[in-house]
Formats: sequence, structure tokens, C-alpha cells
Amino acid sequence: MSARPTDDLFVRYMKAFEDSTTHTTDCPACQGKTPCTEGAPIHERFARLQDAYTARQKQQR
Repeated sequence: MSARPTDDLFVRYMKAFEDSTTHTTDCPACQGKTPCTEGAPIHERFARLQDAYTARQKQQR
């Protein structure tokens, strides 16, 4: 039985989610409306990957 292929986009999306939530937990500035300068790119990466993953899921339906 062969191993299931890894979904690279999903793995990157979940890692970005983890990075974003971990940073937000540890950063009071990112718990408000405006993320800190360190957190902004982390949260932007998560949002970008989430959009890409969601768009791909819609295409596969």
C-alpha cells in the first residue's frame, strides 16, 4: 500500500496558522486590531495561504 501524497499547500497553511496563533498568544499588540511589525508578515502569510487553500477547495468541488 502506498503512502498518501502530502498536500504541501495544506501543510504550509496549517504551519502558518500555528505560527499566527502562537504569535498572537504571546503578543499583546497583535491581540488588538493592528498587528505589530513582527506579527504583520506572519498574519499576512497565514491569510494568503488560507485564501489559496480555500480557492483550491472551491475549484475541486
